Amino acid sequence: MDKNKIKILPENIANKIAAGEVVQRPESVVKELLENSVDAGARNIDLIVKRAGKVFIQIVDDGEGMTEDDALLSLQRHATSKIFTYEDLEAISTYGFRGEALSSIAAVSQIEIKTHLPTEEVGTYLRTDDGINISKEKGAYPKGTSIIVKNLFFNTPARRNFMKSDATELKHIIETFKREALSQPSISFKLYNDDDLIFDLPAGSKEDRIKAVFAENMLDALVEVKELTDFINMTGYTAKPNFLKKNKGDQYLYVNNRYVISKQINHAVFNAYEHLLEKGDYPFFVLFLDLDPKRVDINVHPSKLEIKFEDERDVYNFVHAVIKKSISSHDLVPTMSFVDNKNENEKLAYNSFVKLNRNDFSDRPALDNKNISFRHTDYNKTSLSDNEIDALFGSLNMDNRKQVISSTDTPGLQEKEYKETEVDATDKTKNQQGMESSFIIQLHNKYILSQIRSGLMIIDQHVAHERILYEKALRAFDANMPFSQQLLFSQTIKVDAGEYAMLKELQPFLTKLGFEIRFFSKDTIVIDGVPQDVKLGTEEAILLDILEEYNKNQKERNQGDQDSLAASFACKAAIKAGDKLSDREMRLLVDQLFATSIPYTCPHGRPIVIKIPLDEFDKRFGRTS
Repeated sequence: MDKNKIKILPENIANKIAAGEVVQRPESVVKELLENSVDAGARNIDLIVKRAGKVFIQIVDDGEGMTEDDALLSLQRHATSKIFTYEDLEAISTYGFRGEALSSIAAVSQIEIKTHLPTEEVGTYLRTDDGINISKEKGAYPKGTSIIVKNLFFNTPARRNFMKSDATELKHIIETFKREALSQPSISFKLYNDDDLIFDLPAGSKEDRIKAVFAENMLDALVEVKELTDFINMTGYTAKPNFLKKNKGDQYLYVNNRYVISKQINHAVFNAYEHLLEKGDYPFFVLFLDLDPKRVDINVHPSKLEIKFEDERDVYNFVHAVIKKSISSHDLVPTMSFVDNKNENEKLAYNSFVKLNRNDFSDRPALDNKNISFRHTDYNKTSLSDNEIDALFGSLNMDNRKQVISSTDTPGLQEKEYKETEVDATDKTKNQQGMESSFIIQLHNKYILSQIRSGLMIIDQHVAHERILYEKALRAFDANMPFSQQLLFSQTIKVDAGEYAMLKELQPFLTKLGFEIRFFSKDTIVIDGVPQDVKLGTEEAILLDILEEYNKNQKERNQGDQDSLAASFACKAAIKAGDKLSDREMRLLVDQLFATSIPYTCPHGRPIVIKIPLDEFDKRFGRTS
């Protein structure tokens, strides 16, 4: 009896085991063959599948072809023309390099290869049923290479049984075909399934390819991304916030033109949208990263889908910053239009496919008077005076303002101040675009309505103020220069042990916001000062509401301490639905909203502003001109 237990496996068994890592389903074969055709310099690639690739897969290309010797070697394991030394492995510029694809495919299928070099008179035909015994012939074949893969997993029944339905397998093939086609717009691609032409993608630009793969108006739903640096380049497109997906399938990331999967990059893109995404939403994107191949490791898995960056944090921060910059450079206020539902009445719905131009913010309120001039170009800066800012952030306490006005000894002061801050209805001054000054009104003390170039803009006053206060709170955290309004009479509050402990923990952040709190016994605190945005007389309620909202945000959204506290403060300190605003307060509110970095959603993801185009009103009133 042989005492040795360890033996070298026969080559046919070893090949089948290795094939399991590379060839998992028909889609795996398609991916490897498409990438080989691209590496061969093909300008036209046809993919033909039958029974979703289970019984027949063919790739036909017009690439450089192979000699007979190269064709024979291509069926051997670890035979490749892409790398020769270890140094080559550190700077890979081709799709293939491991020398495993064709040998793995041949180990689990019947394969035929017809290839013809342009410089040779005849081509080569190879056929094998196991990857080991190979028959060969010479013949006149088209220039390039044609590879046919038949009866996938015919000799590994267990793996064959794990294949899904034809519809599912075809879906995977189409997805891989789209990925490869998007990365190579200069190559013409065709896909046939059971003799039906599914895709016919002529060569063109990246934009042409995106429209051909998805939809003719697809670019109207996307925001262009472009940032070129000495370290890394990033180009492509990402979705407008109202064109989001409920799955991660429509996220296409390419590193040096290779489709890859990177959780870090996906997370960077996701985070760049900040509060524009609701739970379960994912942004569509097609992004291309180009950097030194030596800074990337693609030899992580035989499928070559996983990737590692030399500087993970730097790449993450770069992608996050570029996506956020790209989003903020477009006017992303969602447009609503009436749509017909088969089972429901006509209703308003988001119109995702509206063309956007970078840095065009002209379709926003143009409210010009002698006190305020709304800007249309730079919404990251504001030229409001301190008094105007105070009018918004310090005087939104309606009760206090009314008390001050009513207590004056000067008759008619209230009427005089009102007239000075209201827009003269007869003063139809022209704004920068030549249109008449826009009206602004408050609807049911909840919404602010204003005329814009394309129609009507509607703003939710509460969530608009939330966004303003949220970003103001974050700036206060960064600046570490708290400003507090002192209370004439300090407020003593009784709290429970949990609230007391949490206030202690959050005191550094609360101080930066403008709260001045002293701690006494285990259930008593004293408020000496509050932020200028807190209405006088509501100090205790606001502080306790902030704690409650903070707990809720931590549990539901897993936000960081600063972000969660800023969102909680903004929610509770903001003006409420039902608060009546003067004309001037509405104008200041809108102006401050569009000076924020993301004026589209509140910190909790609720929409702030929508547009209704003028032609939608024309439809409802039957107007044709």
